[in-house]
Amino acid sequence: MKKILIDTNVIIDFLLEETNYENAQNVIEEISNGNVRGYITASMATDIFYLLQKKIGKNFALNALTNLLKIIDILTVCRDDVYAALNSGWNDFEDALQAQVAVSNGMDAIITRNIKDYKMAKNINIILPNDFNNYYKQYK
Repeated sequence: MKKILIDTNVIIDFLLEETNYENAQNVIEEISNGNVRGYITASMATDIFYLLQKKIGKNFALNALTNLLKIIDILTVCRDDVYAALNSGWNDFEDALQAQVAVSNGMDAIITRNIKDYKMAKNINIILPNDFNNYYKQYK
């Protein structure tokens, strides 16, 4: 079964029914149906909670994140991941760390709306949410 790291922007699109809601919904449905395993990092969980709380309120953020974690797992970030991201040469440490964590945890792809943020990523597929169906169907 394919394992994917879902970028914060895709989760927010889904939970707030924003920019690419339908594409984000498709990704989440495939995870919910057990066809793909979805993951986020702990720092992504805090970012998601913060963004939801700021935009909608604390109760919404609590409920949304609680429900999301029923179908999505959290990846461990270790010291080696942080060092590798710090020494990666990337301009954005957060994106470097997410890519490093995805690779070190054996993810098959990162699903993101911002492919340009991951242009230095190696050893992992970087997929737009609207390209997810084509990517996923290759491995069914």
